[in-house]
Order: sequence, then C-alpha cells, then structure tokens
Amino acid sequence: MRKAFCRALLAVLMIVGAARTVSAQCLPITGTFINLPYQDVRNKYTNPQFIDNTDPAMWAAKVEEMKEMGMEYLVFMSVANECKAYYPSKLMEWHYPQWRQSPVDAIMDAAAKHGMKVFMSTGWAKDQDDNLRDPAIKGRQIEMMEELAGLYGDHPAFHGWYLPVEDCFGPVLTDYAVEAVNALAARARELTPEARIMISPYGIFNSDFDDPRYEQQIARLKVDIIAYQDEIGCVRERYPLTRLRENWKKLRAIHDKTGIEMWANCESFAWEEGTNDRSSALIPAPFPRLLAQMVAATEGGAEKIISFVICGLFEKPDSQYQLGQPYWSAKAYEDYMAWLEGDGYWAASQQYMSSESSCPKEDPSDKGWVICKPGTHEFKVKLDKDFKSFDVRMLNCHKDNIVPPAKLFLFVSKDGKKWSLHQIKDTPVWANTNHDAFVDHVTFDNLPSDAKYLKLSFTAEKKAYVFYTQVCGIR
Repeated sequence: MRKAFCRALLAVLMIVGAARTVSAQCLPITGTFINLPYQDVRNKYTNPQFIDNTDPAMWAAKVEEMKEMGMEYLVFMSVANECKAYYPSKLMEWHYPQWRQSPVDAIMDAAAKHGMKVFMSTGWAKDQDDNLRDPAIKGRQIEMMEELAGLYGDHPAFHGWYLPVEDCFGPVLTDYAVEAVNALAARARELTPEARIMISPYGIFNSDFDDPRYEQQIARLKVDIIAYQDEIGCVRERYPLTRLRENWKKLRAIHDKTGIEMWANCESFAWEEGTNDRSSALIPAPFPRLLAQMVAATEGGAEKIISFVICGLFEKPDSQYQLGQPYWSAKAYEDYMAWLEGDGYWAASQQYMSSESSCPKEDPSDKGWVICKPGTHEFKVKLDKDFKSFDVRMLNCHKDNIVPPAKLFLFVSKDGKKWSLHQIKDTPVWANTNHDAFVDHVTFDNLPSDAKYLKLSFTAEKKAYVFYTQVCGIR
C-alpha cells in the first residue's frame, strides 16, 4: 500500500505544481424554491412550527438575505394547502390574518424591490399529494392559476409559472404526464402569454436515455424550462454522483434538439433520520457534497442552477429570523458564501471535483483511493521539485464505515533521516453525514524551501480512503 501511495504521489509531484483549470467556471445557485405550508417533519427546520411563516416582515428580511446570496429566481413550491390560501384568494379561506399583507404579496413585493424574478405556483389544490388524474384537482389548479394571473400577472416580479407536476421521468415520461403538463401550460399561455413555464421533475437516475421515446416525450412538452431534480439529497443510488455526471451530458444532448432550457435543481439537503422519509427532517448537506453537485451540473451543460432549498437550510448567522438546523445551517451559509467569494480552499475543492481532474471521486470503488485499515499509517516521499503546499483528499462515507482520520501530521526533512513537525491539521467535521458519500481535503501550506522529503502520518479509527497528496503551486 505504501509503495502505491508513493508512486501516485510522485506522479502528481511531476506536474510542476501548476493548478489545473476547471473546464468552465462553476455556476452558482441563482434560484430557490420557497415553501410556505408546514406539511410534515421534513419542514422541522426549514419551516419551523413555532415560527409565523405568514409574517410579511420575516419574508421581507428573508428575500433580502437570499438576494445577498445571489438569488435571482424565487419559485413558489405552493401558494395554498388544505384548501387554505397564502394569498388573498376568493376561492379559498386565507391561511393568514386578514388584517395584514399576505405572505405571497410580501414575497412578491420584496422580490420586486431587489430586482428578482418569481415563478408562481399553481398548487396545491388540496395538498402536496395533488393528483392531476382527479378532474377536481386539475380543475382547481386551473382556477387558482386564473385567480393568480389576475392578482399577479402584471406584478413587476412576476416572471412565470412553476407547474407542480413532479412526475417521474424514468424510465420514460408517461403520456399522461405530458398531457397534464401541457393542459396547465396551455391555460398559462392564454392568461400570461409572455410568462415562462417551468417544471422540476425527478427520475433521471433510472431514465432510459437510449429509448427513442425518452427524447420524443420531452420534445412534446410545451414548457420553457425543465429544472431536473438531481436526486443527490434523495440518495436514489448508493453512490449517485458518478452516474449523475454522465446523465447530465445525456440530457444536454437531448435538450440541444428540443429547444427547452435545461436547468439543474441541486438538492442541498440531507436527512436527519431516515432517507426519503416524511418523518425525517431536512438538514443542510455538507458543502463538499453540494459543491460536487454544482460542478457536475455545470460540466453537464446546465444553463442555471436552482436549489431545493436555500431558505431554512442556509441561514445568515446574524439574521433576525433564525430558521434552520442550529449551527449547521449557519455553517452551510458561511461555506457557500466563502466559495462564492473565491475562497482558496473551496476553489481547490472545485478544481479537484472537475471531470478533468485525476482525483478519485465519491465512490469507494474508484481505483484512485489508497485504502488504509484502522491503525497508524505513515508515508514518506522524496521531493524532486520545489513545491510550497499540497492537499490530502479523503473519502467521507459514514454509511460504509469509511471515515477520514481526525488529524493529519506533516513532517519535513532535508535528508530523509532527521524529521521536524511542520503542521498538524484537523480534518473537517460534519454532523450530517449519515446518507452521503463526499470528499474532504486538507491543505498543508508553506513548505520550507529546504525540505527534500515529506512524511504524512495519521491514525485511522475506521477505514480511511486517502488520495495521494495534491501539490498546489510552486514556491
């Protein structure tokens, strides 16, 4: 194992330390869903029951915070639930006090103030399980669309419609789903001819891209944008990021023929308890996982990235209205903003996640990993170049008992005999790791100019998957 590690390390050291360039600048998240109803335990942190989710002052603050994060698009998940509306409806009772502004109006006005664009929802006629096979449900959604068009069609923030028809695209989109979407889209275009229409389906993990009907069914859809759920948060596969990278490219080839925009809906959540369980709360995913999703979507040709969700998962630490999982929602916010502002640590992470990088990806079967059994490990390498820093990449996959070592020790030497401790680094610690596989890294900086040898030491409490050191730049 030690020889394999050293061979891999030396191969990378011969790259003269130049940082690899990513094929395209990674797209940021520029849109997010907004969820008004408290439906089940999944909303425990994103829409806490003890917070007044109809408070217009809260939404004015939250929209401003999302604008600060770079959000351009807001997408209403729904504007009604259980036959009660979050807007001044004449079809339904109101889900907010009649003496104050509705939350939908508050969000629309705040969005207009900050130059943001809103996709209005046509749901729910009843609840999150609306079934358009039911004529009453379909009829009520159209009635709601007509009412909402009258209220908000001329609003400066109104940009288009989100049709909450989350049918499965795999293996092939059904005729019924196409017809349901197109029926809503037809009425939307009659009411608001200039509005853009978006859907956000799931199922690309089991889509049959080679079936000619797959492309044919997409081409039949009368929508402007398909924002595919990337399903990483839902963990449809044990190691989903590997195939997701290829699936985006296959979808891009299809969309190049259809004229429909391809957006990515990167799922920024993880699960507090059971996966895909309505009795399990949504919590922020570790940022390295989300960044890998964003890189995959960018390289796969997505035109924009939106996310389910930002508000309630990413919380500005000094926000007056604290939603989100305690501590970790603030951590998610700080990590994302650091990346957005060009932080070097996250820039390196992004670089390694690129498909152009030789680094192993988020799968234990990747042959690039050096597998270390529980115990103490030590790797020595002779340097033949004058490098200043390097990174250690580690797989984090708690569900398979693969856990990065808690501390890494780097020693340097002039002769390979007498060693001095250069740095001790703690590896990142994440609470929300029960269901995911992602990659962490640690950077050792400022190698002494006279160092000719390196020695990396660590103790693995469980299996550790480590990638040979990535040298970052020349002194």
